[in-house]
Amino acid sequence: MPDTTTTPHYTAEETRHRIFAIMAASSGNLVEWFDFYVYAFTALYFKNSFFPNEDPTVQLLQTAGVFAAGFLMRPIGGWIFGRVADRLGRKTSMLISVAMMCGGSLMIAVLPTYAQIGALAPFLLLVARLIQGLSVGGEYGTTATYMSEVALRGRRGFFSSFQYVTLIGGQLLAVLVIVIIEALMSKEQITEWGWRIPFVIGAIAAVVSIFLRRTLTETQKAETRDSKKAGSLSELFRHHTPAFLTVLGYTAGGSLIFYTFTTYMQKYLVNTVHMPVKTASYVMTVALFLYMCMQPLFGALSDRIGRRTNMLLFGALGTLCTVPILTTLQHVTSPAMAGLLIVVALAIVSFYTSISGIVKAEMFPPEVRALGVGLAYAVGNAIFGGSAEFVALSMKTAGHEQLFYWYVTVMMIIAFLVALRLPRQARYLHHDH
Repeated sequence: MPDTTTTPHYTAEETRHRIFAIMAASSGNLVEWFDFYVYAFTALYFKNSFFPNEDPTVQLLQTAGVFAAGFLMRPIGGWIFGRVADRLGRKTSMLISVAMMCGGSLMIAVLPTYAQIGALAPFLLLVARLIQGLSVGGEYGTTATYMSEVALRGRRGFFSSFQYVTLIGGQLLAVLVIVIIEALMSKEQITEWGWRIPFVIGAIAAVVSIFLRRTLTETQKAETRDSKKAGSLSELFRHHTPAFLTVLGYTAGGSLIFYTFTTYMQKYLVNTVHMPVKTASYVMTVALFLYMCMQPLFGALSDRIGRRTNMLLFGALGTLCTVPILTTLQHVTSPAMAGLLIVVALAIVSFYTSISGIVKAEMFPPEVRALGVGLAYAVGNAIFGGSAEFVALSMKTAGHEQLFYWYVTVMMIIAFLVALRLPRQARYLHHDH
């Protein structure tokens, strides 16, 4: 149910302060995701520099393996940074997280090639990606927690939705930077040194974010940070295992359908729909932009109808519409119609992503909030979100692509059932000003 208690009165100055805090916190989120996805978009150009092999497929598999390693580090990052955020404060955790992402990006930007230092080059590339994976794994839970705590009560769904606005924005910004570089430079120039430019941009943006985040006010009380329960795994699982499993349950389905209709969808349009690569890129860029714009609308909707209703609609519509949308897409010839179907799918996903942070933060008390949110998200995201593309392509290769549609549908059923467990009124954060 929506918050029916009296909404506190905020002065104009406090309102401005909280809105700025939301912007400063989410700026790091945008940088984190920009840096993380730039690797995937530039891999085609730098693969020769780190993985000398005559077979381009082997090179791409090697770069993809390093990308996957970053995903596997997320649960560790979720645990480490969740503990830091609960014991030392949200601000401290967010500063360390974005600083690590800055370091990882700068490291990749200046890395010597295989021709210069031999096998040490791909090893150092892997180290840089592990640092970035740790960073982005810890970023989600801490940022979600901070933005939920600092948001104006009665409008927390709306303000918390900006976490996914910046997450998608980081992905779009990465695409835009690559498009500009491709327009201004030859393929040879990009392959030789131009691929380093996006990583330099990411490192500089991270420094700006560090200065913005340094101005943030800590939302966690000193007595909560000093508690023996703060950031404790034993405390989390002794008293909050049901909440942890609930968050893990809908994160699994939410991450899977999110990656299905975002990162995997471009490959689906090319491999299954047989759309030209450039056309597929244009379709997905427009779809992702509209998806980004939807987040505040669906977040505001949750403030009116309640988080539980949002999550039930997500699970129900995801269950009913996934197979029809993906099946219809297979036979579409018009890019406009393909884009429309994808936008419809992303609208359904928006019931979840717009409130992803706040609905999780409301499940845990402040002393284990960042840990509970971050770890549950990172585990569900790494297992189900990170594997979405691999599972989809494996089923397609085996000649049973339709099975993937039903796999996503089953996870949506689970998300719906888990959403039924959500309380009609949030237990935590509800009365916090």
